[in-house]
Formats: sequence, structure tokens, C-alpha cells
Amino acid sequence: MITKGQKINDRYEIVKSIGEGGMANVYLAYDIILNRKVAIKVLRGDLANDEKFIRRFQREAIAASSLSHPNIVEMYDVGEDNGTYYIVMEYVEGRTLKQLLKKRGNLTTSEVIDIMLQLTDGIAHAHDSYIIHRDLKPQNIMIADDGAIKITDFGIAMALNSTQLTQTNSVMGSVHYLPPEQASGKGSTIKSDIYSMGIMFFELITGKLPFKGDNAVEIALKHMKDDIPSVRKINPNLPQSIENIVLKSTAKNPKNRYNDVKEMYNDLKVALNEENLNQPKYEYKFPEHDIEEKEISLQEEKNDKEEKEEPVAKQITEEEKSTGFNVIIWILVIIFLAGIVGLVVILYPTFKGSDDIKIPDVSDLTLLQAEKALVSEGFKISDEVCQEYSETVPAGKVIRTEPKIGSLRPEGTTVKVCESLGKNDTYIIEDYTGKNYLTVQTTLEKLYKMKVVVEKKDVEITDDMDLQAIVGQSLAKGTEIIVSEDNPTEIILYIPDVYEQYPDFVSEGWTIEEIQEFANKYNLNLDIIKVPSTEFPEGTIISQSRTGRIVEGASFNIRVTVLPEVIQPSEDETEKEEVEDNNSNNDTTNNTDSNENE
Repeated sequence: MITKGQKINDRYEIVKSIGEGGMANVYLAYDIILNRKVAIKVLRGDLANDEKFIRRFQREAIAASSLSHPNIVEMYDVGEDNGTYYIVMEYVEGRTLKQLLKKRGNLTTSEVIDIMLQLTDGIAHAHDSYIIHRDLKPQNIMIADDGAIKITDFGIAMALNSTQLTQTNSVMGSVHYLPPEQASGKGSTIKSDIYSMGIMFFELITGKLPFKGDNAVEIALKHMKDDIPSVRKINPNLPQSIENIVLKSTAKNPKNRYNDVKEMYNDLKVALNEENLNQPKYEYKFPEHDIEEKEISLQEEKNDKEEKEEPVAKQITEEEKSTGFNVIIWILVIIFLAGIVGLVVILYPTFKGSDDIKIPDVSDLTLLQAEKALVSEGFKISDEVCQEYSETVPAGKVIRTEPKIGSLRPEGTTVKVCESLGKNDTYIIEDYTGKNYLTVQTTLEKLYKMKVVVEKKDVEITDDMDLQAIVGQSLAKGTEIIVSEDNPTEIILYIPDVYEQYPDFVSEGWTIEEIQEFANKYNLNLDIIKVPSTEFPEGTIISQSRTGRIVEGASFNIRVTVLPEVIQPSEDETEKEEVEDNNSNNDTTNNTDSNENE
């Protein structure tokens, strides 16, 4: 536990805590050597106990420290002090972009453009230095009191991606900004950062996230399959140029996105110029979904195959005219040549030998020792994590390598090292309170084969509460369980029950169909009251009966305008009126005649 006044590495004196998260706690500290305020981020939870993560974190953080840009938080130091792993960085007076969104809801278009210009400028600089962030989200963007944007967590984001805590990276609360290619396990490129910035752009100008769901998996699937909602439908006052930037940056298919961040920056710069406001809607040139790409690819392969088969068939027809003897001779020649080629392929490494390196035996070393030995021999180390249980190899020692130990490979070959997790038998339950439930859930399910159930619990919600933090668990700390895939132990993790709020259907311009869909989602009973009116267009929502927290099963009504009906008389009523008029005329005539007779 870090306390006020404590010194880290005899240099950084802790002043106060300024933030907590699933992967690190952040403190305001004072650098007693350089006499300045700094922010110091201390790793917590499972990350601080993961040797693989720590090593990659230090390596990536050092790489990120080379970045120097006014919109990127500067890293000063990376180190370890008695098991406490930390990074020291520039202290920014301000708040995160997420905190600003919570306070303001959504921002003005000009404010959003200013923020996005700074953000894209900073990320463009990182990409020019061959560094991809991989975890861009409002929680990692600081906004100083003077409006300056500062991007944080480069080292942590890259290290997390390298250790592959999850294939979707949703463990770290990033699933709302997750590129489809990362969700499907295809890895990250500079276009992945562009997608995440596009989702942030959407959220900043609408005040909403484009994709929501009951769990991380559901949201990740929506990123992969669902089209991005129209920002102009949410806010009709937005120009088409703004929607085009959203569409181009959040395309499912990376081919439809910006080629680089500088292109996105340039579009943002001129988006509000009068000549660009009503530009044509951006159309995707390439299929957006994998199934469409596969179908086209298969069709292209089929066409190529048919084109290649036609001349072959023609050639065979011509060759049929030759004698059988000539055919046999040619077959023998081909077989002979193929044999020579195969022999050369087999013997080539033996003759070449001098350029290949033997993968050393690292099976009795720790992971760190093994990687050092491989690098010294001229090999590269794979970023892919390989950890396995073993009945014979102690935990922390190397089980094997891929390619295997003793094989010959060219210098520069990437080698994956598999580390032993020890025997897979028992596990002692820890106190998970305060930890990110997704991190704990992934660890328990993958490493200890447990069945994890997540349930919401009604607790008091505070402004600084981590809504993904565990507030209770069904198995007490110290409980020993048997690790078994066939008979998994069940544990319930309790998280805060965050209730949704009713939207303002009137001011936000909801339609009846959208409100009905909203009611269905939350199992609400909707009553639609039609109000004749000529003051508003037909279908306008003019009032709603409920606001505040949503309670499942509740009833509410909306009042919607309809045009007043003009009642036309029926044929029967018309005939009746004509008869009455005739009778009235007859009575008048009779009265007149009677008067004349008198």
C-alpha cells in the first residue's frame, strides 16, 4: 500500500493519490532531485505479479519514452523498488476526457474538432516513430486546464497487447473503442488506432457510445458486425463533412479507413469550412464484412482456376496426338528432375550450414535468462505469450521453444519461449475486492479453469468509483480449490449495479419506433397518447411521463402529435340532410299557401 510521504526509489515522495484503475494507481509525487511535481503510476493486481508482463512493460515503456510531442505525456523514468513497479511521467493539471464527458454530456462541434486535431497530431507523431498505442480511449486522454490534450499510457498499452491478456483487450475496459481486427484476434496496425479515435470522435460529438451491450463479448461482436449509427440522425445539425470523418475512420474493413492519421488530421482541419459542409456522403469502396470479402475472394479464385484450366485442356488435346512412347519419356524426365531438385533442397542446409544458428538448450533457465541467451545468439523473441502447466518442469522455468531446441535456423529468426506454470492442481482464492472484474474473470477462467459468474449488487455509487471494480465475492479469501476442467469451481463476483437513465426523448428528437425499441430493451410498458396539433409536425414527441432511473417492468407514456381529422359526412347522412331540407321547404311552401288562402 502506497502512503503519503512514502519515497519510491529514495527520490519520488508521494503527495497524494490522484486516480485508481484496473491496472495501476496514480499518485502525485515530488521529485526531490529535480524539484518538480510528477505523476507516478504504480502497477497493481495481477499485472504486478506477472513477470512476463513486467518485462514487456519495462521494454515498451522505455521505447515510448523516446516520444517527444506537446500532445503526448512525457515519460521521465521506469523502474522497480522492492517489488513496486512504476513509471514516472509529466504531471498534467486537469482531468481525463472521460471525466469531462461525464460532466458535460457532449461538447460543441468546434471544441470536438480542436480536441481531435491535437489527438491526431500526437498519434501521427507516435506512428512516425513506429509506435502504435493500441488502447486509445477517453480514460487515456488528459485535458489540461488550458485545453491542451495529453495522451497517456503508451508503454502500458503496448505491453498489454504483447502479453495478450485477452484476445479482445476488453479486460482493460477498452471494448467500447475496440477495432474489429483486434476483436477477431488479427493484431493491431496504425489503422487500429484510427478506428479507436473514430469511436471517440463519435462519442464526443453525440455524447453517446455507438455500441452498447450487456457484456464485453456482445459489444466486441457489434464492433465486428454492426454498422456505425448515423451521427446526423442523432444530431441533424451536424454537417455531412463530420459524418464522413466518422464513417471513414470507423470502417470495419481497414481498407476503407484513412491510410494514416495525417489524412484524418487534414480532413478534421477543413471539416467546418463552408465549401465542405455539404459534401457527398462517404461511400465504402471495399466490402465491409468478412463474409463478403470471402465470397468475392472465392469467386476470384474460381474464375482464375477456370481461366487456367482452359489452355491446359487444349494442350492435353494436342498432346493426345503424340505417341505413347514420347509421353513416357517426358514423364521420366520430369521425375528425374524433380528428384534432383528434392535432393538439393534436403542437402542444401548441410552445405550451407555456416549461415544457420543452432537454437541453444534453454530448458533449465528462467524465461528472462532464456530470452537473453537467445538474443545473444542472434535470435529475436516472439511477443506471443506461451504459458503451460507441467508436471515435471518447475514454475517459471522454460518448457520448450518454437522452433524446437537444437534445430538450425537463420540469424534473426523469431523464437517463441514457453514458460511453465507448474503443476495444475490447487489454487488459493485471493481477495479480489477493488480489482477489475474482467481481469479477475479472465485469470480465473483461463489459468484456474473456474466458472465465474458476474452479478450486480446495489451499492452506493460515488463519482470516483470504478464501475468495473469488484465489491464482493462468494468464495472467501484463503479458500483452497481443486483446479479441474471437468469439474470447475464456481465463484460469484459482485460489481456495482449501475442503473440506466431515461433519455430526454423530446429534446433529443426520438421517433416513436426508437422509443418502442428502447422500451422493449428494458422490458418497459409504453403507452402512446396521440395529441391533435397543427403547431408541430406530425409524429413530434412533445412530452414523456418518466425521467430519472430506469426500473425494469415500469410503465410510462409519451405524447405524440397527429394532424387534426377533418370529419366528412357519410352518404346516408347527406341523404338525410337533403330530405330534412326538402321537408323544411315543403313546410314553408304549405304555410305560404295557407296564408294566401286565408
